[in-house]
Amino acid sequence: MNIDKKELYTIITSDETSFSDFFNAFTSAHASLKKEHLIVQFSENLNTTVEQISLFLDIADTQKSNDTSFVIVCNGIDIDNFPETFNIVPTFKEAIDVLEMEAIERDLGF
Repeated sequence: MNIDKKELYTIITSDETSFSDFFNAFTSAHASLKKEHLIVQFSENLNTTVEQISLFLDIADTQKSNDTSFVIVCNGIDIDNFPETFNIVPTFKEAIDVLEMEAIERDLGF
């Protein structure tokens, strides 16, 4: 797992070959990342299922309760299989857009 801290957010990318290895590495590192806006970008080589991505729902809720954003970048997943409050987008550019929109919402008190 790679962690790249930018000025306004942190990008986490997978370099593991199995989802369980990535998820375990992420959950271990998450304690130190709870106060940061996170973008989790899955590798194209990491085959993920709806059930596996759903493991991040609790983490997304934790981030939201900390007034931080959490976005998953994963191409080829049907977002209709997830709650509307769970941010999954197909491209990194869209992840940045979500972060910007949520920052505006927080500024407006939503």
